[in-house]
Amino acid sequence: MKKIKILFISDEPSPALWDYFEPSRLDGIDLIISCGDLPPQYLSFLATFFIGPVLYVHGNHDACYLDTPPDGCTCIDGKVYEFEGIRIAGLGGSMQYHQGEFQYTERKMRYRIRKLRHKIRRRKGLDILISHAPAFGINDGEDLPHRGFRCFLHLLDRHQPKYFVHGHMHLSYNPSLKRITKYHDTTVINACGRYVLEYTVGR
Repeated sequence: MKKIKILFISDEPSPALWDYFEPSRLDGIDLIISCGDLPPQYLSFLATFFIGPVLYVHGNHDACYLDTPPDGCTCIDGKVYEFEGIRIAGLGGSMQYHQGEFQYTERKMRYRIRKLRHKIRRRKGLDILISHAPAFGINDGEDLPHRGFRCFLHLLDRHQPKYFVHGHMHLSYNPSLKRITKYHDTTVINACGRYVLEYTVGR
């Protein structure tokens, strides 16, 4: 079995990866994935020093990506990307709370999931689901902007990925929020800031 180290980033640039960056901080990392709401310059900066892929989905504050997408990075929003046998699906955005980019009603997100399912079937399954917003009832917020999507629960129930990784919920905002939790057999990770996962391929 092969082990893949994935660096997840989201919402808050890590000073260790930007202000006080040293190339050695990326030693051993095989893949970088952003769960949204990060400056495109931050992703471009990491891609400059990193030899592997840098993937991302959009956050609800990423309208600037339309004019200034991060250089050297790959958007997987609404797509399935395969890396070393790991099937990774992306669904960016948050619950719609005003007329802005990358915001969706529950109905619109269900439509996006229907289109994504065709791509998941072609890959014969899903290993990691990447989103910006959380799922409803799993470390989400009570206010509309931070409420999770119910349709994410149906997606997790149907495809049972090993991991569901999201951002949007700043750990500094609420001390009761968990970095890692479980939903049935899926491990749910809040990627706010940075988090390194060691993924075992073939397990």
